[in-house]
Amino acid sequence: MTAKHDAQPEEPGLTRAPVMRSRFCIEVAAELVAADRQPNRRARVQLRDKASDAGWAINLFASSTIEGIEAVASGEATLAIVNPAAILTMAVRGTGPFREPLPLRVITTFPSPDSCAFAAKKELGLKSVDDILARKAPLKLSVRNEKDHCLHGVLDDIARCAGFSTADLNAWGGGLRYDASPRWAKKVSIEKGANAIFEEATHSWIDEAVDLGLDILPFSDALLTKLEAVGYRRKTIRKADHPGLPADVPSIDFSGWAVYVRTDTPDRLVGQICAAVEARKHLIPWQGEGPLPVERMCRDTPDTPMDVPLHPAAEHYWKSRGFI
Repeated sequence: MTAKHDAQPEEPGLTRAPVMRSRFCIEVAAELVAADRQPNRRARVQLRDKASDAGWAINLFASSTIEGIEAVASGEATLAIVNPAAILTMAVRGTGPFREPLPLRVITTFPSPDSCAFAAKKELGLKSVDDILARKAPLKLSVRNEKDHCLHGVLDDIARCAGFSTADLNAWGGGLRYDASPRWAKKVSIEKGANAIFEEATHSWIDEAVDLGLDILPFSDALLTKLEAVGYRRKTIRKADHPGLPADVPSIDFSGWAVYVRTDTPDRLVGQICAAVEARKHLIPWQGEGPLPVERMCRDTPDTPMDVPLHPAAEHYWKSRGFI
């Protein structure tokens, strides 16, 4: 692996999630292999592959699943990324899919404003997410076809807090329909018999769902309070952003790509990773314009949620740069 890139990348699809995750890890790895005192001057970038190779000194894991959390917690991987940032919060608290608290700390959070939501056909008569249980609604629910995506764990948590399970949907005459994630695929799914949608990236499909005659279901305050106890944040889908909505819709946050390491990761290595992020910020694609905004990626903001403490060495580095 070469240590330096000078040209601005021009590949198509740079802001697709897998590309951004992978390029982040690649650029960090490229900087690390040039750092002083790095064994073997090499780093392994692991992309959704759980096989480990003890010969590699650094293992960076880019994935949108909880595999990365397991890999870092076990010591198999040095660093990983997860979206939404709430998944890391749950891992550290030992809530949601995690049976016990894991020794993980954040070093930075990739900006990504997002939320997830339910949309349902009007004939179901649902006025809120809570009504799914109250009416034993036969949801034929279109969900992401990547079955290891964090979105499915989020759906399980929502259902559990609302008093039902996804298995109950089958008993009520519905069930899950695994569809592709692009906006047009949701329209096709509805046309083929789905009567509801659960998905993230609401900015890309809410307007079309409303045009298709679906209602965007609000979360009750009581349900949101239960989800907050697990580790989620509230998020409002605003009528100002989606004029077809009759009102603002309370929902939950899906923002932020948390970049994290084990609590006992050596300070020197963590400092090198932070410096690598800053050095490569103009080469790492993200969802905004210009270089990666590292100066605000170490602070708790709406698109960089941070409910997990910074690794002490990361906090020291970002403070030394004047960012916190």
